[in-house]
Amino acid sequence: MESTTTLAEQFIAKLEDLRGHGYQAADWASAADIVLSVCRESEADCVALGDLAPELTEAVTWLCEGEGIRVIGPKYESSELPDLIDGAQVGVGAAECGIAQTATLVETTLDDAARLVSALPRTYVGIVWSDDLVERLEDSAACLRNAFQENDKNCVVSFISGPSRTGDIEMILTLGVHGPKNVHVVVLDEGAAR
Repeated sequence: MESTTTLAEQFIAKLEDLRGHGYQAADWASAADIVLSVCRESEADCVALGDLAPELTEAVTWLCEGEGIRVIGPKYESSELPDLIDGAQVGVGAAECGIAQTATLVETTLDDAARLVSALPRTYVGIVWSDDLVERLEDSAACLRNAFQENDKNCVVSFISGPSRTGDIEMILTLGVHGPKNVHVVVLDEGAAR
């Protein structure tokens, strides 16, 4: 019997195995609602945004500011980095693609600010389109090739697979030492307007 599990469902199941949290959203408004929910859960008073689609930036900003949560970015002043982003409890960024087998977000950035949004806040929310999900790492080669061809200078790729984790010699796992302690991923439906 053939499995009918979608790549989005595979990605979310694997992410939850890694102690992350996955969601599916049908449109920008639903995605923004999820971001606000994560901000509430994190008791955030500041959220840092990466390079998101204008519709999502607008929706998240409107919802968060309506609840008294300060929204910063994008277009960060380099003189304010990294302290400005480090002061945010939640970061929200977009991924170029996602790898379902390992629940990995592939994030490409052209400046430090966008990269810091996914690395400094204790909670990170990644946004990825369902039709940008691939099954395995090798399937992401076309996505990476396009990113480097379009941006031949200063292009940095980050692979984010759940919360940051490290272990000591006694095999005690600790989350959040070298990056976010909490990772949430919103898989945006391919039917939503880009």
